[in-house]
Amino acid sequence: MTSEAEHRAGVVALLGRPNAGKSTLLNALVGQKLAIVTPKPQTTRSRLLGIATLPQAQLLLVDTPGWHPGTKPLHGALNRLAEEAGRSCDVAAVLVDLGHGWGAVETALAQGAASHGAPVLAVGNKCDLARAGTRAWPPPVEAGCAAVLMLSARTGEGVAEFVAACVARLPLSPPLFGADELSDRPVRFLAAELVREAAFCELEQELPYALAVNVIEFDEKRADLVRIRADLLVERASQKKIVIGAGGAMLKRIGIRARLEIEQLVGTRVHLELWVKLEPGWAKRPNRLKSLGYY
Repeated sequence: MTSEAEHRAGVVALLGRPNAGKSTLLNALVGQKLAIVTPKPQTTRSRLLGIATLPQAQLLLVDTPGWHPGTKPLHGALNRLAEEAGRSCDVAAVLVDLGHGWGAVETALAQGAASHGAPVLAVGNKCDLARAGTRAWPPPVEAGCAAVLMLSARTGEGVAEFVAACVARLPLSPPLFGADELSDRPVRFLAAELVREAAFCELEQELPYALAVNVIEFDEKRADLVRIRADLLVERASQKKIVIGAGGAMLKRIGIRARLEIEQLVGTRVHLELWVKLEPGWAKRPNRLKSLGYY
């Protein structure tokens, strides 16, 4: 059995471009779905901590929004979250989709983390899908990576080696959270994210990016039923019509998909009530972004 003096614990920041597989890797390591995952890029909008407790170590995994160039306030806020995570972690893992290869964005993230003293792991993800001769891999020497790894967050191949590489570089420390804790985020926030995930999956093209979810009520008084009421925020009246759908069909599909996921999260039945609310410019107001948990 590992003694307390040998135990390691610390923050591992998961950095990279959209769709690199950061959220999938966090869920795999925690053993439960905490971060939402969709085929669309830029799904993650906030810092999410997942806690992986092992016999010899505790990894505080920080999932970050995919770094993406853009001039809108939401883009700037999300990029700052990623950059701040790289500056304040014990280990930085820069993930890249092996099908796309390492580029200037990954090098900048790696150098930014390294400049603040964090060892950087270059992690080539989706090795189960990448073909031989993947371009732009491994990363260049100037990226300053302490180790280069390949894995598949989806199948688990190489994940044990990734964990070992993280643990070896974490500081000696007793556990920082209880063994039964999985995140520092309240269930209310995680439920809102699952509603947003359902909307991403059901809606087409750009509309999901103009939508946010605000949980108005989260009632856990009954042991056998959680009641949730949430607003789906959109910026234009035309978007509201699309989210509701003919006869409310689209909103119903979003609700059914989200309810099933939330029931898996909370372990009991859920009554989910969704409303679509018109709120022009919500994504341009820093205070509103903060109230929605995106800062």
